[in-house]
Amino acid sequence: MRVEKTDLLIIGAGLSGIGQACHMTQTCKDKSFILVEARERIGGTWDLFRYPGIRSDSDMFTFGYKFRPWKSAKDIAPGQDILAYLNDTIDDYGLRDQIRLQNRITRLNWSSQTRRWHATVEPAGGEPYEVEAKFVSSCTGYYNYEQGYLPEWEGYEEYTGQIAHPQHWPDDLDYAGKKVLVIGSGATAVTIVPSMAKTAAHVTMLQRSPTYILSRPGEDGFAKWVNRLLPWKAAWKLARIKNILLSIYIWNTAKKKPDKMRAFLRKMAMQELPDGFDVDTHFNPSYDPWDQRLCLIPDSDFYEAIKSGKASIATDQIARFTQNGVATTSGEVIEADIIVPATGLQIQFLGGIEASVDDVPLTPSDHMVYRGMMLSNVPNFAVIFGYSNASWTLKADLTADFVCRMVNYAQDKGAEVVMPVLDGPADGNVPLVSLTSGYLQRAKTKLPQTSDTRPWKNYENYIADMMSIRHGKIEDGVLTFT
Repeated sequence: MRVEKTDLLIIGAGLSGIGQACHMTQTCKDKSFILVEARERIGGTWDLFRYPGIRSDSDMFTFGYKFRPWKSAKDIAPGQDILAYLNDTIDDYGLRDQIRLQNRITRLNWSSQTRRWHATVEPAGGEPYEVEAKFVSSCTGYYNYEQGYLPEWEGYEEYTGQIAHPQHWPDDLDYAGKKVLVIGSGATAVTIVPSMAKTAAHVTMLQRSPTYILSRPGEDGFAKWVNRLLPWKAAWKLARIKNILLSIYIWNTAKKKPDKMRAFLRKMAMQELPDGFDVDTHFNPSYDPWDQRLCLIPDSDFYEAIKSGKASIATDQIARFTQNGVATTSGEVIEADIIVPATGLQIQFLGGIEASVDDVPLTPSDHMVYRGMMLSNVPNFAVIFGYSNASWTLKADLTADFVCRMVNYAQDKGAEVVMPVLDGPADGNVPLVSLTSGYLQRAKTKLPQTSDTRPWKNYENYIADMMSIRHGKIEDGVLTFT
C-alpha cells in the first residue's frame, strides 16, 4: 500500500476543514498538510442541505472567518451565498488542488512505536493508500451526513404522499399548490415553513412542544451605518465585536434571568402575530430560554407566513400516520401531499471513522475535552467543535489557530508527542454541550465529557476561550510535549 507522509492530516472540507487549511498556509508555511473529504464536493453542511430557505442560523459577521471578512450586507445569509464564500476562500488561499475529494478515511490509528497517526484512505475508484501524519485535526462536524434522525411512527409506511427529508431533499420536488406538513420546531423547521409557504397551498408545522424564536433584521443596520463612516475593514471589526458581545449578553441574560428573557421573547411573538393568536400554546416552551437552541429568524419571516394565512402551527403529538397525512393524539387529522420530517440530526463523532490508539478503539465518551478541542490522553489529535450558543466559526478559528501554533511549538522543542494528560477522573463531569435538545440527549454516550474546572471546562464563551486558547500558555502543566 502506498504511504504518504505529512505534518498535519485535516479530515473534512467543510467550514472547519477549509479554515484549518487556511490557517496552515498562514502560520505553518514550512509544514505540509493533506486535506481529505469523503464527499464529492466541498462545503460540508452548506453543500449537503438543499432544502428551501437554507441559511445561516447566526450572524455572518461572526460566522465568516476572522482572517477573511464577510463583506456582504446580509447578516443572515442564504446557503448558496455561504457556499460561494467557502469556494472563494479556497481560491483566494490556493487550496483547490490540495483538497482530495471522495477520499474516505476508513481507519485511523495512533502508533506509539512510530509516534504517528496512520490513516487508511479509500479514494473513489482508486487503490487504498495510507497517510502517516504527525498530527490530526478532525473537522468532520458532529452529525451523521448519511442519515438524519427519523422517529419510529406507527403507520409510517401507509402514507402514500411524498416524504422530503431535509437532509436528503429531492432535487425535483414540486410543492407549488400542495399541502405541506413540516414535523418539528427547530431551526430547520422554522426555515422551511416560510420558504415553502410562498408557493405551497398551505404549510402546517406540527410540533410536540414550542421553541423560543428570536427575530432580527436580515441586514445589520449598525454595520451599514459604521461602513458609511469608516473604512470597510474597521467597520467589519466593529460589527463583529458588537455581535460577539450581543450573543454573549443574550446567553448570559437567558441563564441568569430566564424569566426576563422568556417575557421578552413572548412579547416579541405577541407583537408579530395576529391579535388573539394563542402564543402561550405555540410559542411559550416549558423549559427556560437557551436550555435548547434559540431559533433565529430574519425579518420575522416565520411570523409573516403565519400572519398571511399561508402557514399555521399545530402543537400536538403524532398518534399515527395515515394514507393522506397524520392523526394526532388530540384527534385532529392533518392531510398533506408532502411531509417534511424536520426531526433532527443523528450525532456522530469523528465522522464515523474507526479510530484507535495503539489498536485500542477510541471511545470518545471515555475521554475529557481539553480546552474544548483535544481529548484527554490522546496524542497529537485535535477536534474542531464550534459553539452551540454562538457562531460555530468563532471557536473553529480559535482551535485551528491553536493547532498551528502547537505544531510549530512542538517542532521548536523537538517534541514528537503532544498530549493533554489527565490522571484519574476530573472534577464535576458535565456534558460537552449543555443544551437539552433531543438530538443531544440521544447522543449522551457518544460524546466526550467536560468538567467545571480548567482546563477541562468547555466555556461556550468566545471571550473566555480567546483568553485561554489564544492568549494562554501552550505549556500549562496539562498539555505535555515529549
